Amino acid sequence: MHQFKRGELVVEPGATILLENSASPHVYTVLEGWAYRHKGIADGRRQVLNFALPGDLVGLQLAILNDMQHTVTALTQVRLCVFQRDSFWSVYHDHPALAHAMTWVAAREEQLLDGLLLSVGQRSAIERTVYLALHLYDRAKAVGYATRDLLRTPFAQGHFADALGITSVHLSRTLRKLRDQGLMRWQEGTIYLENRPELEALAAYERTDGEPRPLI
Repeated sequence: MHQFKRGELVVEPGATILLENSASPHVYTVLEGWAYRHKGIADGRRQVLNFALPGDLVGLQLAILNDMQHTVTALTQVRLCVFQRDSFWSVYHDHPALAHAMTWVAAREEQLLDGLLLSVGQRSAIERTVYLALHLYDRAKAVGYATRDLLRTPFAQGHFADALGITSVHLSRTLRKLRDQGLMRWQEGTIYLENRPELEALAAYERTDGEPRPLI
């Protein structure tokens, strides 16, 4: 992959990495930090689609499509590996192992989004809150960003609510119920998973452990 790498880029919290309805000559892999993908409506409403962590590709759709269909924004300081967009065709043509790795990452992203879409469409507010907390904890733990059933969140409750498709007020009520039941609490920027088995049962959560992800 080194022959396609164009360097590294560090962006600060709140910076736009890729902008919806815009083109970019670059595609990125997240090396360090948190970012989030989101899509907006003209009246200011937005849907947080997912969160990007180390190992994730951002902007891969630019290798196929002309414009980004969502925005990617840094939540923390983010270090990115920069790749030239137009080099990806040669990757698929000349480097099948690397092309397979990229396709694996894209398929994994689709798998994760399936679960999140099911939450927004069919799970109750408390079920989707638990599902997303478990989902983010497991992803963060896999890259060393979470330990001991607690996740220090780089995002505000507003981001979390926008990912769930509920209001911040509704989220606050839901978190209060989970805290009162001794299942989960969000305190001073940290999510505590206090009864993992009960949380998994409540949200019908299925772990997605499996084939180790390839390195890109």
